[in-house]
Amino acid sequence: MLKIDNLSVHYGGIHALQGISLEVPEGKIVTLIGANGAGKSTTLKSIVGLVKPSAGSITWNGEPLITKGTKNIVESGIVLVPEGRRVFANLTVDENLSLGAYARNDKKAIESDRERVFTLFPRLKDRMKQKAGTLSGGEQQMLAVGRAMMTKPKVLMMDEPSLGLAPLVVKDIFTIIKEINAEGTTILLVEQNAKAALEAAHFGYVLETGRITMSGEGKKLLADDGVRKAYLGEAQ
Repeated sequence: MLKIDNLSVHYGGIHALQGISLEVPEGKIVTLIGANGAGKSTTLKSIVGLVKPSAGSITWNGEPLITKGTKNIVESGIVLVPEGRRVFANLTVDENLSLGAYARNDKKAIESDRERVFTLFPRLKDRMKQKAGTLSGGEQQMLAVGRAMMTKPKVLMMDEPSLGLAPLVVKDIFTIIKEINAEGTTILLVEQNAKAALEAAHFGYVLETGRITMSGEGKKLLADDGVRKAYLGEAQ
């Protein structure tokens, strides 16, 4: 289990996270929803060591993460698909996937995982030798997820995977997220598309200006009048 307890993060004079606590049980999809600037991305960056908290703890199966470097955290099985996809534009699709497996030396398993990525995302196989920068936004998001899958993650964290994508592509991405989870990968999802996120998630947290204000099963949060009004644009 991934566990955050009383976590605080400061950016200069800004108190970005104000003592948040949450749990990501093994094998589940957990989503963190909230408006821009609520602290969602900061939470993910704190988990992988890109941001250093000022207080609190982050543990993975009881082992502290805050003292570890990002490389060690990734090697322990916690991987982030960043907002904006961040593929290597001048490298091919195949080269991007190979970089995902940079810390591995199990060649047969790497090739097996590569084929699995191509099964999940057939379009990537068709574009194996194409430079990533020439792909559509949806294809780049698929590549970013595929590259993360090549690390063989135990926890896959995604930061705004639907951002800027067409509705049909968003539907495909969430179908894949659920499929990856069904195969045993734990998922922590940050997403502004609250409806899609809560429909997919077993459990959700609402983050407002650095504080957790609500939590519960995904479907229960989706049915909550306050959540519907604030994040789904529906009147009470």
